[in-house]
Amino acid sequence: MIALRQVTFARAGRPLVVDANVQIHPGWRVGLVGANGCGKSSLFALLAGELHAEAGDVELPAAWHIARVAQETPALPTPAIEFVLDGDEELRRVERELAAAESAGDGEAIGHLHARYGEIGGYSARARAAEVLHGLGFTDADFDKPVAEFSGGWRVRLNLARALSCRADLLLLDEPTNHLDLDAVLWLEGWLKATPATLLLISHDRDFLDAVVGQILAIERQRLTLTTGGYSDYERTRAAQLAVQQATFEAQQKQIAHLQRFIDRFKAKATKARQAQSRVKALGRMEIVAAAHVDSPFHFDFRTPEVLPDPLLVLAGGSAGYGGKPILEGVNLTLRPGSRIGLLGRNGAGKSTLVKLLAGALAMTAGERRDAKALNIGYFAQHQLEQLRPDESPLQHVTRLEPTTPEQELRDYLGGFDFRGEMATRPVGPFSGGEKSRLALALLIRTRPNLLLLDEPTNHLDLEMREALNFALQDFEGGVVLVSHDRHLLRTCADELWLVAHGKAMPFEGDLDDYAAWLAEQRSAQRAPEPDAAAQKAERRQKREEEAANRQALLARRRPLMKEIEQLEKKLAAWNAEKSALDGQLANPALYAPGADRSGIDAMHQRQARLAGDIDAAEERWLEAQDELESIPAP
Repeated sequence: MIALRQVTFARAGRPLVVDANVQIHPGWRVGLVGANGCGKSSLFALLAGELHAEAGDVELPAAWHIARVAQETPALPTPAIEFVLDGDEELRRVERELAAAESAGDGEAIGHLHARYGEIGGYSARARAAEVLHGLGFTDADFDKPVAEFSGGWRVRLNLARALSCRADLLLLDEPTNHLDLDAVLWLEGWLKATPATLLLISHDRDFLDAVVGQILAIERQRLTLTTGGYSDYERTRAAQLAVQQATFEAQQKQIAHLQRFIDRFKAKATKARQAQSRVKALGRMEIVAAAHVDSPFHFDFRTPEVLPDPLLVLAGGSAGYGGKPILEGVNLTLRPGSRIGLLGRNGAGKSTLVKLLAGALAMTAGERRDAKALNIGYFAQHQLEQLRPDESPLQHVTRLEPTTPEQELRDYLGGFDFRGEMATRPVGPFSGGEKSRLALALLIRTRPNLLLLDEPTNHLDLEMREALNFALQDFEGGVVLVSHDRHLLRTCADELWLVAHGKAMPFEGDLDDYAAWLAEQRSAQRAPEPDAAAQKAERRQKREEEAANRQALLARRRPLMKEIEQLEKKLAAWNAEKSALDGQLANPALYAPGADRSGIDAMHQRQARLAGDIDAAEERWLEAQDELESIPAP
């Protein structure tokens, strides 16, 4: 059990949590939530022993192995699957000791080490690592690639795979879905629900939290509060607390009225029954969401586009690819004001390629593209963060866009993204990923686009900022194309879902639950009898290796006993032969006849007695060794 008793901890002299009392029981899956900078990562450091409490006691079992996702991955020559296996320190230690014992011919050590190797799942470790890598989007061909050959985002996935594979007692995961697509998020969700480890999870994905955790640990106003249930349950509890205050209640009612207008408008134009029903349910829950986030520091709206041509953009038979390799072919898509399209598809299927094609960042290899004359695209992708000027402040960035706008108006605008006071005039370079994402969004919104192309816009954004973006998108009058692993954002902001698969982009008739079922079918097809012949062969090979290792372990235990029994039998045969000869000599009457030489009789009797004692001891040990040998199954 993890217990915090009267704990206070701080960073750089600033108290983050004061006088906390919390108990987390083994096997619990706990979501850790709170505003950026409130102390979530510091709490992880406290549990990992990297940060010491200012006061109080932090208790957790000394024997527990703690796993965290490393923040950096050096450019190693190590193959990806070996890098993942290296995360299990005991597995690697037993393998090293086993190799040393086999080199030394130490049968007893070999036996014990093989037994321990089996106990820790060593024989199936490679298969488990492969399962995790597959779940996170890696292919078989990636397993033997050096870590150095992977990009930064894929190295983050390797670090996550390493943490998931190491048989931890306590798993500390900080934003594990940030660099994953929806396919990998759904797999990770299932994996975490099945893990026996105690889990503490920092995530800004509300659907992910709801699916995985059973408790929410919130850091707010330097206090730790533990509630039972998922994130939606926590929101309901928090909304009830906030509604007690009259001013908050009035703001809540205003937000609810705003949402109701949006829901009514959506119902009036909904055309796809299954998707519309799912959307209305999601929007119905948003009254609670609005109440729980009414005191959010983020409040902004998309500025009304200057012109809204119809259509905004048309692709007819559009095709695109890289280096002569086609990725998408025959795309027919018309984007109009009010279009709300969410793109679905497995990793590498071409979702980002389609967004780049729409943005004009990638040239078509075939087909026709027709842009409205007044088309103004707002394109957000992670590489936009690299275009920020590190030595300039948020205020300088937005002033560059609108040099004639009064500074106070620009400051008020930035305040909606929580760049207030000194934060608005600080250089961007040291900003966190979430702060840079907020600024990039602020700059994009300020350009008054009439078509938004958003490729994973919520990466690094906390829950409060995600909800602010959610509300702002609902009032946006232009067109939206959205790629996101945040299912809440997709459910509440996408009227249409398109599936990008097998080189095509087509409307998807269904909702996100149907998409999860489609993904499961795809995985099942990959594991079908014919395509899965290699996997079955690998499984048979692994089984043979385990059986061979078990035989070796049994032989290693039997061999010393068999050798000892063989040596005892040789000694007994020699001793019995010698004793029989002595017995015959001593029984000969001539030895005792008058005048016979009796000088050696005493020595013969002494040797006879010693042989009898040695034979009795050897026979007793032979029986013991024989019993031990029979107790070990024959290989």
